[in-house]
Amino acid sequence: MTGNPFLFSNDNKRYHTLNYHMKSVFQKRVFKAVIDAGFTCPNLDGTKGTGGCTYCRNGSGAFTHGPDKSVEEQIRAELARVRSKWKNADVIAYFQSHTNTYAPLAVLRNLYEKALAQDGVCGLSIATRADALEEDAMDYLEELSHRTYLTVELGLQSIHDCTAERINRGHTWAEFLAGYRALKARGIRVCVHMINGLPGETAPMMIETAETLGSLNVDAVKIHLLQIMEDTVLARQYENGEVLPMTKEEYLDIVCRQLEVLPPQTVIERITGDGVHDKLIAPRWGVDKIAVLGAIDQTLAARDTWQGKYYKPDEKKVL
Repeated sequence: MTGNPFLFSNDNKRYHTLNYHMKSVFQKRVFKAVIDAGFTCPNLDGTKGTGGCTYCRNGSGAFTHGPDKSVEEQIRAELARVRSKWKNADVIAYFQSHTNTYAPLAVLRNLYEKALAQDGVCGLSIATRADALEEDAMDYLEELSHRTYLTVELGLQSIHDCTAERINRGHTWAEFLAGYRALKARGIRVCVHMINGLPGETAPMMIETAETLGSLNVDAVKIHLLQIMEDTVLARQYENGEVLPMTKEEYLDIVCRQLEVLPPQTVIERITGDGVHDKLIAPRWGVDKIAVLGAIDQTLAARDTWQGKYYKPDEKKVL
């Protein structure tokens, strides 16, 4: 086969990139402005657990400006960073660090509305857990979805409860599914996170996670490489020989096979991992993100495959 067989692409990508999606929606460059709004997590404060997930280091907020700066200040700094390269670009205010619906509605409303009021902000992306969604918060999110571009990002990582228990996730697949369905019933766009290389997971288990999300016809996914960071439980397990990081070859194979079973319409918002390089223990091959992205493109082309090639929309695994 010559050329690019994938429909949702304007370059050589054989999967549905976030860049393609944003240009389709906004007809211009749009990037995410990362925010740490000072939230905590029910898996840290004792509500669901303590210590957090075994891989967690600072709640995925490593690239934010920190909660000591206001939401407005963080957005202005991010917008300046983005516009230093793309002068006409806008941003999605991305509440990234920890669990960003884990507060009373009045607090959420105050923070989200402040973000939306900033010049250059064209939408919201809110990272949270499916077990941290109160009814009043979801009703407000539904309201927001009618007046701005809104995505709720749900950390799942794996559909397998044995894995969730092993990584101290603090919620089950059933709890995730309940939260996901409640959001979709309100017409809210949802992006689901999954991690490849979690302790104890086999290749078929990782493929099954992607296949199951495909059967849900999720709006978007983020595919992460498990990164072993300093000062985490996972780091101690690695030092004790309990955890073996993925090789680059394993990761490329799994990602390509996951893409094949995901719907072509599902936006792939991330396809590898970002970590603070001087805090990353393993796998070090993931530091060169450009090389990993290029290798994924090359592997898809070499296999003459693409996102959705083996997706079967008539097979509904999740009832």
